[in-house]
Amino acid sequence: MGIKIVADSCCDLSAEMRQRMNIETVPLTIQIGDREYRDDEKLDVKEMVRDMRQCETAPKTACPTPGDFLKAYEGPESVFVVTLSSALSGTYNSAMLAKKMFLEEVDNKFIHVFDSLSATIAETLISLKIFELANLQHDHNQIVEKVNDYIQSMKTLFLLESLENLIKAGRINKLKGRIANLLNIKPIMGADDDGTIKLVEDVRGYKKAFKRFVEIIGEQGEKLEEKVIGIAHCNCLERAEAFKAELLKHYRFKDIIIVDMAGLSSVYTNEGGIVVAF
Repeated sequence: MGIKIVADSCCDLSAEMRQRMNIETVPLTIQIGDREYRDDEKLDVKEMVRDMRQCETAPKTACPTPGDFLKAYEGPESVFVVTLSSALSGTYNSAMLAKKMFLEEVDNKFIHVFDSLSATIAETLISLKIFELANLQHDHNQIVEKVNDYIQSMKTLFLLESLENLIKAGRINKLKGRIANLLNIKPIMGADDDGTIKLVEDVRGYKKAFKRFVEIIGEQGEKLEEKVIGIAHCNCLERAEAFKAELLKHYRFKDIIIVDMAGLSSVYTNEGGIVVAF
């Protein structure tokens, strides 16, 4: 019968991954000023980022409805769902409500919803792990157990080029934000154990922040030779490629993958931002 992987649109995927994994994404919506974007494959991310830059107010996002997930759950396959951290979005709750509604009508269907406790490329790696375990013929319970262990062991780090959206959203005091911009402060952020976003370090200047970003991966990671690291970038492929090259100088990861960010991840990080998960 096979499996089906469903993820929200914060799961950043290449075209090759979409085709190989046959993964279905459920889009969130993004509000920038009076314009609404649907975070699907038709979205022009560069245009959206340009509109964000020109808009004085912070972008707003809305999670998919249970009805959106209900449509994705249809079909004969067993369904594994990967969502944004429940501490960051209502998407997990929406997926869970859809599961409850679906099973009230079809009680012999397997559906499991994973809270990624993270976002962007972390969701991608979780989806790849599900796909890998299913291909190795692990049963449903084994997949759930192993993927939950994987989620608990994951690290996610963000290197931001701009504080603009954080300032607009009130996450950073305007005066402190302006001072940080004047001093060329580049924040390194990370996902906490409960799925919230925390500041890891403030570093002055991008070159120093880039170097420190590489160092932190070594400090936080264990058995890196057994792990895949994912890199998601917002309109800065050259920077992501340079980061990959730097990782190869210092660590022996099992594999390194690079993907473009879709809409929602780009809202989180803004242009020039990089997110890694491993």
